[in-house]
Amino acid sequence: MPRQARMISETGYYHVIMRGVSKQILFEEDNDYYFFINRLGKYSSEVNVRVCAYCLMSNHVHLLIHDIDNNLSEMMKKLGVSYSNFFNEKYERVGHLFQGRFLSESIDNDSQFCIVLRYILNNPSKAGLCPPEKYRWSSYNEYGNNKSFVDTNLIENLFADFEQYKDFIRNQNEDECLEYKDNRRGDEWARSVIRESLGISVGTAIKGFDREKRNDAIRILKRKGVTIRQIERLTGISKGVIQKVK
Repeated sequence: MPRQARMISETGYYHVIMRGVSKQILFEEDNDYYFFINRLGKYSSEVNVRVCAYCLMSNHVHLLIHDIDNNLSEMMKKLGVSYSNFFNEKYERVGHLFQGRFLSESIDNDSQFCIVLRYILNNPSKAGLCPPEKYRWSSYNEYGNNKSFVDTNLIENLFADFEQYKDFIRNQNEDECLEYKDNRRGDEWARSVIRESLGISVGTAIKGFDREKRNDAIRILKRKGVTIRQIERLTGISKGVIQKVK
């Protein structure tokens, strides 16, 4: 029978899974993990596919991908062939290393994105290895690292700061993204925080503050749980400025 066509995501975001054939171990030592991560960065850059998150487990890999130009299959082919050749030569084995084609599921909104992000980064914890922040082979600690090939822009937009991101990943019982888990976290909630916390009627008034007062206002909103995306949307202040305010 012909293979079923892969579903195309309207948003371009996918949860991708690669598994070792017959539960084959994919990584025997640290250098194997390093090689795979290096190739992931290399090939994603070559074909303009953004890696938003990753987690490498002993016999499978999870990726959170933004496929801008429909090049995901090309990247995964390059990655699979390169790593299989490296692994087979190093460990003197032959045959397929990965279990068939990679698996992918479409991510259709920010809430699903957050849920998949948490699922991926919590794999080490669920496997009984260690908390996500202590696992060496995931992108958990790439948050805010502008020099990494991992694109954390959307993650940083959805969470007010690293603490909120960390709390969300740690809380495995939540079913929704922080911004979408109830109506209080929507823009109307954020507007009420601006009015009550800053004593102004509209968020765009912050743009008229001097720099120190503006940054203090941004800090207050972040502490209250207003996300970078909401602050940008409701105040008109650029994301770059908001991100720099710690």
